[in-house]
Amino acid sequence: MATPTKPKRGARIVAGSAKTAVGSAIYLDDRLPIARWLRPQLRKLFPSHWSFLLGELALYSFALLVLTGTFLTLFYKPNPDVAFASAAEISLDVRGGLLLRQLHHWSATVFVLAIVAHLCRVFFTGAFRRPRELTWMLGVVLFGLVLFESFLGVSLPGDQLAMAGLRQAQGLLLSIPLVGTYLSAFAFDGEFPGQVLSRIFVTHVLLVPGILMAVVPLHALILTWRQKHTERRSSRRESEERANEERSGRDHEHERRSSQPDRVTGGPFFPYFAVNNGATALFTMGAIAALATFVRVNPVWEHGAYSPGGYVPSAQPFWYFGVLDGAQRLVPPWEITVGGYVLQPGLWIPPLILTVFFGILLLYPFLERRLTGDGDDHHLLDRPSQAPVRTALGVAVLAFFTVLWAGTWVSEAAPPMHSAPGFPQPPAAPHALLTVPHDTYATIVLGLRVAVFVVPVAAFLIARAVCRGRAGQRGL
Repeated sequence: MATPTKPKRGARIVAGSAKTAVGSAIYLDDRLPIARWLRPQLRKLFPSHWSFLLGELALYSFALLVLTGTFLTLFYKPNPDVAFASAAEISLDVRGGLLLRQLHHWSATVFVLAIVAHLCRVFFTGAFRRPRELTWMLGVVLFGLVLFESFLGVSLPGDQLAMAGLRQAQGLLLSIPLVGTYLSAFAFDGEFPGQVLSRIFVTHVLLVPGILMAVVPLHALILTWRQKHTERRSSRRESEERANEERSGRDHEHERRSSQPDRVTGGPFFPYFAVNNGATALFTMGAIAALATFVRVNPVWEHGAYSPGGYVPSAQPFWYFGVLDGAQRLVPPWEITVGGYVLQPGLWIPPLILTVFFGILLLYPFLERRLTGDGDDHHLLDRPSQAPVRTALGVAVLAFFTVLWAGTWVSEAAPPMHSAPGFPQPPAAPHALLTVPHDTYATIVLGLRVAVFVVPVAAFLIARAVCRGRAGQRGL
């Protein structure tokens, strides 16, 4: 007769832990109906196409951005007198500090890139239409906040390059009539640089991230979770819908409504979408880590501490800042004297362009609905060729900002500097990435001024013609 053996200690611990977990789950479910809510959420269908993961790419970049920023906050000193020294200390003396700084930088860059790619995908496919206008507007607000947060971040090291950018921002504030001096005094606490770094630090670390912490989950989780996702069109589905429309003989209004799918396709959140998200998170963080390891960016110890009147280090602006910088180079230096005051409208035009752009982008779903008269709900995505005007408009806007960005690719050679007799010669100005003589630079600027009006129009006409041609081939 076999004698029963007593379970080993490890097995008893595992069995006891499992029993405790089950009991705790039942206890919570009796008081909070978690299972009733969780079951349908785990079975919610999500799309399978890779383009739908661009939002997740931005989300995981933001998560890495917050983690690395928290580490840097522990060592950074926002006092203007020691800000540069603390940034250099983080880079050269703190163990792993340079890697964390570069992780933070590349996380921000990938975050902005992913937002732009996601925004283009939503725009060109018409995913912003009713009933998703609020999701689109939150995304536009998120885009503007991220650009502002990036500008604050690159200003914090307090080196010569960062302070030159802040000096340019102060000049823009001072050029505003009537209130410019008050705005500058409020931002800089008096004369430049004042206490601007302390205020930027609080805004960069607390204010804007707090708003992002509220907007990102609202945009990425709540609204998306409550609404069913958009569907990509397939040739088979379109042929079935067209055949049904021909048989039914409905009027045009009903034809448009019948194009909406009655069913939702895709994979369930668990395990299908959860696995895809996990892989996307690992890929995103791995790619950012590789960039941070092998690509050096923003070597503040080479730029040196801020020195009034010193040369600005040669550096290419980030592509999303280059648009504003390039526009300021292309706008002529106009000056208007009114009542003894010299106004500089050339400085106002680039910020006004960006303000108008974000205003139109924010309200675009309502503008398109008003112009097209289409007030139906849309759950099927458009191919770009199915909306020639919208696609051509998006291509024209991208071409317009590309021309503005091209204004930063070339710089004029700095004139030679000479000191008075008996004084040491000043150091030579650093060479830009692409430096040309004055006459060549003037010709390039003139060509870009013409291109900023010609290229977007040409891009619009070509894109619209291509889309109409492709739509004709498909018989749409």
